[in-house]
Amino acid sequence: MIDAKAKLGEGPSWDHQSQRLFWVDIEGFQLHIYDPSTGTDRTIDVGEHISAVVPYLKNKVIVAMISGLYCLDIETGAKVLIHDPEEGRSGNRFNDGKCDPAGRFLAGTMSLNGERAQGVLYSLSTKGSVSLLVDKASISNGLAWSPDHRTMYYIDTPTLEVVSFDYDVTQGTIKNKQVIARLDESEGYPDGMTIDAEGMLWIARWGGKRVSRIHPAQGEVIAEVSLPVNCVTSCAFGGEHLDELYITTAQDGDNTDQPLAGGLFMVKTGVKGVPTSYFNQGQAADWLDLLPKKA
Repeated sequence: MIDAKAKLGEGPSWDHQSQRLFWVDIEGFQLHIYDPSTGTDRTIDVGEHISAVVPYLKNKVIVAMISGLYCLDIETGAKVLIHDPEEGRSGNRFNDGKCDPAGRFLAGTMSLNGERAQGVLYSLSTKGSVSLLVDKASISNGLAWSPDHRTMYYIDTPTLEVVSFDYDVTQGTIKNKQVIARLDESEGYPDGMTIDAEGMLWIARWGGKRVSRIHPAQGEVIAEVSLPVNCVTSCAFGGEHLDELYITTAQDGDNTDQPLAGGLFMVKTGVKGVPTSYFNQGQAADWLDLLPKKA
């Protein structure tokens, strides 16, 4: 594990082309780039809340920050604003985000003050336009797509529910919302989420010291990973064979009894994940090719 002492570690995303893990410290205003081959965890200070990151091109990523959605050059630190759908809503920030199988960037928001139903889920197209998928969310959180791309799974944390939508991957639209699992608050609130190659969901449990593997058709927990940290925030499969589950965590209070809080953990689960979807599937778009070139 990496004893990063992140204030609010979140959003792990595996870049399988370069074999590295992107993740963020939302409250620490940092993008982390972890290279398991060297054990190094490089950080980039972005100067504001950064809530989600997805791979794009070799040295560029797409990030959700409090001031909007950006393309960020991880070599120079330069960034270009793509869209700020929450302009004028200073009481909100972005939270979890992920690319769909077609390369759109979905990212949700939440209230900074704990107000209910102030967040939404947006979809950023590969041409830069933004559409609204879910409104009146309280803490827009985990996202995952079934291996056949026909179902999108979604979490609004305070509901304690995991829901599914029929997903049109061609149009990027959703319909037919269904609750597939209701989780026990005593075992932690549902937070970030990923899916494995068998179609099972892996859900971080905030306040529960665990990641739960849930069967979406049965709505039941079928396996768990225990951690020595109370606030477990998200997870993503990575590694050369996609058989390593990376888990982000957050600090909680003074952390005297949890010295590893805010660390990045890795466990072998015995199952494999599915490859991360890149923004625009890694194809350069003219409207993003605005970043200064490194000398």
